[in-house]
Formats: sequence, structure tokens, C-alpha cells
Amino acid sequence: MKLDKKIFFRIHSWIGIKLSILFFIVCFSGTLATLSHEMDWLFIPEMRANPADTLASRNLIVRNLQNEFPGARMQYWMASEESYLCDIVYMVNGEQLHYTFVNPYTGNVQGSAHITFQRFFRDLHYYLFIPFQVGHFTVLFFGFLLFVSLITALLFYKKWYRKLFELKTGKSPLVFFRSLHRLVGLWSVPLTLIFSITGIWYFIERANIADVGTIANPASPKLEQRVDADQENDGFEFSLNYDRAIQVASAVIPGLVVKDILPPKDSSQPIYLNGQDDTPLVRNRANRVYIDPLTYEVVKVQKAKELNAVNWINDIADPIHFGYWGGLVTKVIWFVFGLGISSLVLTGMWMSQKRKVKSAIKRNAQRMGVWKYINWLVTVVMFGFLYYALLGRYHVSTTATLVITLGFAVFIWAGWYIFDYKLKEVVTRELEDKILK
Repeated sequence: MKLDKKIFFRIHSWIGIKLSILFFIVCFSGTLATLSHEMDWLFIPEMRANPADTLASRNLIVRNLQNEFPGARMQYWMASEESYLCDIVYMVNGEQLHYTFVNPYTGNVQGSAHITFQRFFRDLHYYLFIPFQVGHFTVLFFGFLLFVSLITALLFYKKWYRKLFELKTGKSPLVFFRSLHRLVGLWSVPLTLIFSITGIWYFIERANIADVGTIANPASPKLEQRVDADQENDGFEFSLNYDRAIQVASAVIPGLVVKDILPPKDSSQPIYLNGQDDTPLVRNRANRVYIDPLTYEVVKVQKAKELNAVNWINDIADPIHFGYWGGLVTKVIWFVFGLGISSLVLTGMWMSQKRKVKSAIKRNAQRMGVWKYINWLVTVVMFGFLYYALLGRYHVSTTATLVITLGFAVFIWAGWYIFDYKLKEVVTRELEDKILK
């Protein structure tokens, strides 16, 4: 039975055109997220660190944090994956969260912010700032769509493997963009597969299909309450010996370099540490050590070398999806190909919109499909929750809010100028030239 390639083309076009605005937001935000740490380095000088041979005592850093934020609570300690960046410690003062930058080599507290580029673009890419799991599943649904879009393109594009270096120039803009769309699409096949397959895995994990989410995210062990909670100060986490906890963790997992620390609120919770050994590809959470905060005995261990299949896949998904498994080099490669995939959405939009505008001018009418309304509706909802999070949760400054607003305004204006105003101008000129001929 011969396959009807027109069907695959329609499916490919439907995905890229009907959901184009949301598709671009998801792809482009993920692209920016790959180099978001580097954006922090570029725009937030307080986050920069000069690498040294030795690290400062964690206990010294904790004392400096307590002096800098008296009465605050230390919620989470995230070590930098890059040697040129500070660690980020989440300090909560009342309801206010401070992303605090501590130099891992000197132990100094260099500054703080209400939000970072890394956090902003990761949140935007993870769930579009839309709560109640709606945003998460909206983004993850595009993993399936990206995969289907790729497969259908390969099925209807004749002998695509022979056209890896074919770019048609010197003809009409439509021919050029169609050729560019195909060329970028072909070179992006490996990364498109990676993004789509890992996106589908995230969907399976979050939906807990076949208990994957439960298996891949084991619960933290509970300890007995040895001390009356009323007798424990709110600053219990500042009284702990983190240097000793790191020594214990490094002993139980040979070669472990501790990265992230989750301090306990009281003695009924263990100190949670994770990090890297010599196991390739896996994220920090592949190695987990839980330590009793009173006795410093190991309560539970998870070693990257002993992971089952589900946990191993889950712990390599992030490094592969965001490209940080090989450091700055792989992040730059992922960024470039992410831009390429984002451009596929734009060139597809341009070709489709040109056909629509040309048809509309000939009929002297303009129809607006229902999917365009759906795209803009979800986008407006996203912006509503985004500003609610920025102002209500992160308490960002007026200046930062204005900068973010200006950035989005430029993108919206550029989209209108290219895909509406300029495109109508180009099509009108082409039709006039055709009439004169």
C-alpha cells in the first residue's frame, strides 16, 4: 500500500501553523534556557566568581549567610555547574525569597536578587508560568507534536538525505524560505529527536504513567522527632555542621563532589545532599545521600552507578535536553540548534501567512481562523500569570518589570511588522508587478 504523502504534509503543516505562536514560545524559551546561566554571568556581576583550587568551608558560608540575613531561613543550596559562577542559596525572609550569590572559593556573600535569568527562562519553558499543572502539560504536549512534525516531514520530503547542502537562492522569497526551512530542518533532525523524546519522557514522568514518576522520584526518608519542635529554633539549619555532612557523603559514595544541599527544618528531617561522581551524563540528583542532622549517620543512599533503568533515564533526561552534559561547548551547540528549530516555526509561519495574505488580497477579505484565537488566548493567560508571579511571588523591581515588558513588546512588534505589515506590503507589490507584466 502506497503512502499518501499529502496527508503527512497536511499534518506537518497543521502542527506548525495552527499552533505556531505557542510552538515558538516553547521552542525559543527552551533555547534561551540553555545559556541562561551565562546570561546571569553577563548581566549580574555579583554572580561572577574567579575559579580557585580550593573551596571555602560550607560552615563559613552558612555563618556569612546568617549574618547577612538575620532571622531568615535557608531553604536550598544550589551549587553552580560552572566554575565561573557563584553558588545560589535560597534565603527566605518572611514571604520574600532571595536568590543569594555566595562565592564558593572565598565564602563571601556577593549579592542577591529576587529572580535570575536562569530561573525566569526555566520557569517560562517548564510551565509558561501557568499554574495547576496546566502549564506543565501544555508545554509537554509539544514534545509529542515536535516528534510527529519531524516524522511527517521526513515521510513527505522526497529523498531528503540527498539535500543536506541544497539551498535555493536568487529566486522569489517564498522559494528561498521554503528551501531554508527544509535545510535547517534536515540539519536539526538529531537535536529535534532529542528534544522531542526527552519531552515525551517528561510527560510520562509527570503523568506518572506506569508509576514512572513514583519510581523516578523516591520520597525523602522521615526521622523520628528526638527533640520537641517547640524547643527547636527557626534557625535549626544554621546550627548544622555542613562540612562534616559533606565528608560523610563523600565517604559513602567514593569520588562524590557534593553540589546541592537541602537543609532540614528540624531534626525530623535528614540533611539531603546530591552531587557528581565519575558517572557520565547523569544530573546531580542521580547521587543522593540523606544524613541524620543530629548523629550525622547515613540514613539512605542512592548511587548513580546502581540506578535502575527508569531512574537512569530520568537522571540523564535533563542534561541531554538542555545540553549541559558537556559544559559550555555542548550548551552552545544546543543553543544554536535550538535557534534553528525556532526558526523553522518562523519560516513555516511566513510561508503559510504569505499564502493566506495573497488569497485574502485577491478576495479583498481577511479570515481569522479559530486556532489563531486559541494561540493568543493561551498567550494572554500566560502573560497574566507571568506578571502575577513576577510581582506577587518574586517581588521584582519596577525596573526589571519594565525591562521584561520592553523585551516582550519588541518581540510582539517584530512579529506584527514581519508577519502582518511587511508581508502584506511584499505580497501587494508582487501582485502589482504581476499585473503590470
